[in-house]
Amino acid sequence: MATIRQTILCPTCRRLVSRDEKACPWCGSTHPGAWWRRAFSILSGDNPQLALKVIISINAGMFLISLLLNSGMPGEAQGIFGSLTPDQNSLFTLGATGTIPVLRSGRLWSLINAGYLHGGIMHLLFNMMAVYQLFPMTAREYGTSRTITIYCCGGLAGFILSVLAGVPMTIGASAPVCGLIGALLYYGKSRGGRWGEAVSREVMGWIISLALFGFIFPGINNWGHAGGIAGGAAAAFVLHYRERQPESSRHQIIAAACAVATLLSLGWGLIDGAVAFLWGGL
Repeated sequence: MATIRQTILCPTCRRLVSRDEKACPWCGSTHPGAWWRRAFSILSGDNPQLALKVIISINAGMFLISLLLNSGMPGEAQGIFGSLTPDQNSLFTLGATGTIPVLRSGRLWSLINAGYLHGGIMHLLFNMMAVYQLFPMTAREYGTSRTITIYCCGGLAGFILSVLAGVPMTIGASAPVCGLIGALLYYGKSRGGRWGEAVSREVMGWIISLALFGFIFPGINNWGHAGGIAGGAAAAFVLHYRERQPESSRHQIIAAACAVATLLSLGWGLIDGAVAFLWGGL
């Protein structure tokens, strides 16, 4: 009697393979049927929209929580959007970063959390629009796993440079967004050809816009932008893009580690915020 071999989609290349295969015959990924490989399928190159929704949802959720933690001290934005502006206390509690939180208070975890906090509704909307456009573009060339890692590395690099440059307090997803810009810039310059040049031109438009915003509007963290671009390009250089190297389990594990570190850091900020809220309410 013949044995029926159960088939699954390889978490990396999304092609049909046997669950019992030791390596995918199409992309070479090891043990495609293992439970831990299937658990990482959210990080596969064919599912960037789910990762994008998670990132936007986390940013929106952290913004709502920052509003709930307002102590009554108004933020910088006034007028029609004044009530949708978190105050400095709530932002600091949840993980705003800079020389004050990091060097004075030792809140190293704020280097991660700051990328998910925003100073107002317009700040949030502009950054999420940029994430919505740039994340799928980056995932197309690098795959979802590497894009998640690039996003996290860009944010971390941007905020580290901000601290080194003496920025007292800073927040916003623009640093990790600039990580995506840096990765796309590296891709365009490295690949070359008509497609590479087209990507480079589009990315340069983003960079020029960021430079103009930083020059015209006060309070823009140009150090965070520059660090994000550099960090994203460096991560892209190390990880390579799809045309040079297909995504593998190594890329998925790195992305999973970045995701776990981010969730743990955000969780610590939420616990700190809950304690501050309850203590203030006693």
